[in-house]
Amino acid sequence: MALPGSLRRQPENRGLVSRCTHHHIVVFLLTFFSYSLLHASRKTFSNVKVSISSQWTPSCLNSTAPELRPYELWNSSHLFPNAEEATLFLGTLDTVFLFSYAVGLFVSGIVGDRLNLRWVLSFGMCSSALVVFFFGTLTEWLHFYNKWFYCCLWVVNGLLQSTGWPCVVAVMGNWFGKAGRGFVFGLWSACASVGNILGAFLASCVLKYGYEYAFLVTASVQFAGGVIVFFGLLTSPKEVGLPELGADEDVSVEEDANRPLMGSDDADDDDRNYSIQATDTENQPKAIGFFQACCLPGVVLYSLAYACLKLVNYSFFFWLPFYLSNNFGWKEAEADQLSIWYDVGGIIGGTIQGLISDVLQKRAPVLAISLLFAVGSLFGYSRSPNSKPINAVIMAITGFFIGGPSNMISSAISADLGRQDLVKGSSEALATVTGIVDGTGSIGAAVGQYLVSLIQENLGWMWVFYFFILM
Repeated sequence: MALPGSLRRQPENRGLVSRCTHHHIVVFLLTFFSYSLLHASRKTFSNVKVSISSQWTPSCLNSTAPELRPYELWNSSHLFPNAEEATLFLGTLDTVFLFSYAVGLFVSGIVGDRLNLRWVLSFGMCSSALVVFFFGTLTEWLHFYNKWFYCCLWVVNGLLQSTGWPCVVAVMGNWFGKAGRGFVFGLWSACASVGNILGAFLASCVLKYGYEYAFLVTASVQFAGGVIVFFGLLTSPKEVGLPELGADEDVSVEEDANRPLMGSDDADDDDRNYSIQATDTENQPKAIGFFQACCLPGVVLYSLAYACLKLVNYSFFFWLPFYLSNNFGWKEAEADQLSIWYDVGGIIGGTIQGLISDVLQKRAPVLAISLLFAVGSLFGYSRSPNSKPINAVIMAITGFFIGGPSNMISSAISADLGRQDLVKGSSEALATVTGIVDGTGSIGAAVGQYLVSLIQENLGWMWVFYFFILM
């Protein structure tokens, strides 16, 4: 019996319905909080730098250091003669982490496309948690202080944390199609900002007991999250019997276009069932090579654009509280709280701009217009008056036009590039492409931290903002 046209398009309808299953919600939440926990550990290190600096310098030269141990024991274990050198070493650790993180992203993307994404992500989370525990907690408990040991641990931490972003973007790309991807990924990419807030909250709760407990709590939560990801994350719809993205739609459209005007529908149904089975068993997607991924249209250009954009975004992440304290004389705690408005603007910007790009079905024009407005917002923020409400408003607007495009490139656009027609929708290109884009961006961010400090020291903050506008 011939099937009606509405039933004949049933696979496409099933694909749309499959986007709304509870599996999609679980995948969204697991990937969201897994990367949030990775970012929380980075934020913890930033939030306890003052305490670490106090611990690494002699008590007689640092008025903020608590007298908790005999002077002889403390004097034999301090790393630096003064707080300035300790702060400089902490900045060096930031640069070391970013460079190792950038290199790791290129490798992790390739590994993620060749191994199970769930294994790679859970291994990175649990291993990174152990490294954070060794770095901040175990060394303090054992009173073991060594600069080279700290550097080696932070290099390893950067490599392990690099497994996070390519894997979570690849998993999200497997589950959520291009229709609505801008909005979904714009909302989902708030995971980094949520991780910053979570890390600050966890650190502030236990910092009064010692900075080692801030690392202990963060590492414990991150390790537990890695275990949950290992047992609960589904990397693609086919693991639960749902059709892969694009498979049903492509088959349906192609069959409708090539279907003869007169013929046996039963025979067509048999042929269609046979072809689907053959695809599942014989035409398994293969992982794309690194240079092949670089040659995909848009990958290199978006990677270079993201390098400039992430430089500005991470400079705000690392330097904004210091700028507020240094330029306006506000207290450190007040500057930390006020800097959250930049993240809030980025969350709203990524979500709204992603939704607009879905409606227009184009992402590049939305990014270009946003970055043009970002130039004006940066110029305005550089001349912000000494008023916290006004500063917070302009800061949120700046985050909207800078953080929004940054979130879109690193998530939705990376997923688009990894699933374009040249790779035939293969999920085996997603992690590699994401690693290339984010890795290039992290190199720009690492170089930027040194350039910002150099420009600020020699020319002042106004030229730093001119540098941001140029980027």
